[in-house]
Amino acid sequence: MKFLFYIFNITLIASFSLQAQNTRISGQIISNIELEGIHVINKTAYRYATTDENGFFIVEGKLSDSLYFSSIQHQPKTIVLTKSVIDSKTLTVTLLESLNELDEVVLGAILTGDLNSDIGNSAAKRPLDFYDLGIPGYTGPRMNLVERRLYEADSGPLIPFGIPPSINIYKLLNMISGRTKMLKKHVKLDKDKQSIQRLSDIVGPLFFINHDLVEDMRMEFYYFCSDDPDFQFRCVNRSDVEVLEYLDEKLIEFKTLQLLEN
Repeated sequence: MKFLFYIFNITLIASFSLQAQNTRISGQIISNIELEGIHVINKTAYRYATTDENGFFIVEGKLSDSLYFSSIQHQPKTIVLTKSVIDSKTLTVTLLESLNELDEVVLGAILTGDLNSDIGNSAAKRPLDFYDLGIPGYTGPRMNLVERRLYEADSGPLIPFGIPPSINIYKLLNMISGRTKMLKKHVKLDKDKQSIQRLSDIVGPLFFINHDLVEDMRMEFYYFCSDDPDFQFRCVNRSDVEVLEYLDEKLIEFKTLQLLEN
């Protein structure tokens, strides 16, 4: 933490020393896909910004500064600030969609059906992927929009291994600005909403066949359950029987709380 604090202070001091020379530039990203949350990094002056839902951003810079544009869904791009950009104080950047494609593999050897044997006999080589090239990539389950934004803001180690040691400036700035915390909250709310929808549409009607609670109070009961720290653990990827048992426990708590409030 002391090292982190030291690096941050050095960055802050350097930023203030260059402030008088910097120009406030208003820009826009042009792309056919998601425009919000694209990183705009002034690698020369240590300035940082992210785009809004329409692709607009504001970043400070001076003549010959290098702006680096990066997101998981786009091909990274670097632009050097020219005199015309500084004079107009505007910038429009077109980004292309990033596609992780694998080359076609042609097998010349006869395959036997024995995996170990076929691997040894095959002349095919594993194609390069984004890990080999050192560019960001994701191979897990398909993420929704909020999860993608969180992944972009918080992916990778804060201090990557290397000599000399470096720092993940994207992750650090998102932590300092509170954007990572906000996105984590949004992801949780989104997951809770999906779980509540399942309770309301599928499990809830079965549960209330044998349990008494007026219909007007049922949605309030579902939200009461979602406030439980164990809500996701007890309701996500669980069988209907397990969820029904959980609802049975929570209904007792809910009715007790109602009695105390009344």
